[in-house]
Amino acid sequence: MNLTLKVWRQKNAKAKGSFETFKVSDISSEMSFLEMFDVLNEKLINEGKEPIAFDHDCREGICGSCSMYVNGRPHGPWKHTTVCQLHMREYKDGDTITVEPWRANSFPVIKDLVTDRSAFDRIIQAGGYISVNTGNAVDANAIPIEKQKADDSFAAAACIGCGACVAACPNTSGMLFLSAKVSHLALLPQGDPERKKRAADMIHQHDSEGFGSCTNIGACEAECPKGISLENINRMNKEYMGSIFSGSKV
Repeated sequence: MNLTLKVWRQKNAKAKGSFETFKVSDISSEMSFLEMFDVLNEKLINEGKEPIAFDHDCREGICGSCSMYVNGRPHGPWKHTTVCQLHMREYKDGDTITVEPWRANSFPVIKDLVTDRSAFDRIIQAGGYISVNTGNAVDANAIPIEKQKADDSFAAAACIGCGACVAACPNTSGMLFLSAKVSHLALLPQGDPERKKRAADMIHQHDSEGFGSCTNIGACEAECPKGISLENINRMNKEYMGSIFSGSKV
């Protein structure tokens, strides 16, 4: 395939960015989207030009670092798929593809398609952890947990923190991410020691990072590569009420 790419280029966080147009040829339909970018960057390097900066690590849909808009959609057109798992068979010879970084004040652009998502790390540091004793790991069957709660906790823990929820939300809210991190601990007994303050601390950090508020539009769930449910936001709201009224049951 021969394709035209319109890619956002930005030297650094303070520089003014703009789109640049590139032509790529002989792209296999079996390549991943990032492999196609590898081909383009090799071409640019051979021409003595600066390659396009983009984040990647596992390339297996696990780490969430390959965060970018593809033709206006976070992670591209495939449902429940990260950019690294998007393949070029989605496109046809002659197509034009527009690629941009996340657009959110809380995710400032570092360079080209790379954004600073450390705000998510600070939200986790504010309360997304549990108290544990040192020593050998406790046997997995030592604490009985209802299957439904275990399943719901596992589903929430599937969040990879890529930021697609923020990118999809017109308010740039990070509540889907935040609620997944609150939920997977709130559903398990191991999360009880910090339960009465976890949600309040994490929401306070979320707001201080400049993320917008949640208005239950649902774009976050629709674009999440791991299909994180909006039900987690409902659960987080209950946890929050329990946090601010610490004597109450949630």
